[in-house]
Amino acid sequence: MTRRNVFHIFTGNANPKLAQDIASSLGMRLANAEVNRFPDGEIDVKVHEDVRGADCFIVQPTCPPVNENLMELLILVDCLRRASADRITAVIPYYGYARQDRKAEGRVPITAKLVANMLMASRVDRALMMDLHATQIQGFFDIPVDHVFAAPVLIDYLRKKEPSDPVILSPDVGSIKQARAYAKRLKASLAVVDKRRASPEETEAVHLIGEVRNRTVIVVDDMISTGTTIAEAVRISRENGAKDVYVCATHAVLSGSAISRLEHAAPKECVFSDTIPLKDKKRDFITVLSVAGLLGEAIRRIHLSESISKLFV
Repeated sequence: MTRRNVFHIFTGNANPKLAQDIASSLGMRLANAEVNRFPDGEIDVKVHEDVRGADCFIVQPTCPPVNENLMELLILVDCLRRASADRITAVIPYYGYARQDRKAEGRVPITAKLVANMLMASRVDRALMMDLHATQIQGFFDIPVDHVFAAPVLIDYLRKKEPSDPVILSPDVGSIKQARAYAKRLKASLAVVDKRRASPEETEAVHLIGEVRNRTVIVVDDMISTGTTIAEAVRISRENGAKDVYVCATHAVLSGSAISRLEHAAPKECVFSDTIPLKDKKRDFITVLSVAGLLGEAIRRIHLSESISKLFV
């Protein structure tokens, strides 16, 4: 006899506030589980819920520290599987290692595929992800993967700013598709930065394709890691006469000196979602918008076997 009508939301230590907000958006409480450490650093998981035959969701972005959070997710899946959960969905708002999605040169791994293999080996049943850096990662899995987007939340906020003569700027050619979607929804024009990568940490904006003079520029990307690409996009926008420059991204990885680079670039505002907790990286020019309601609705639809794609029509 199945108890699939019963469902629980669990979390590890990656972003417990987001998990709590997701549960609250559904009028639920977070399921009772402990994710601690043994004295030698090994992960210690204990679930205090009866999950036999239940539909279980684990909210755990694999953000920095990536390896720690990934292992917590895998062990939580194993724990619930051994406790006879009927279905386990990994809710991964930010998918770590997503940038290692292909062999860009010889003798390098495809780590995004390895992570997919590890998750499937843990016997997770399906996954829910947000704004994957490379959409083909869905195909790395042999289980259902629902891919949702933070755009409705971010665009709604930007629309309320009532930007003057807006232009959406893609900081590189890889972000054009996302920038085009924002431009369509905001009834804005599109511009692109032609960049040159000097090293894994440094990029240089070479050309700006499009007109930004005396206009409000909104730089759009899926994630900001080191901040070099975005800082260069802000700089070249200003050099070409932009009136105001906003930065908008789903995932605020903000590694290394990213905050300093953004502060030096001095955009009018940086708008991020809460897929990754900012903790001590919050600044006055940074606005964080919650995607908890969006993810909560996606979880509800998965549980009830309803359409996810209709959320974005």
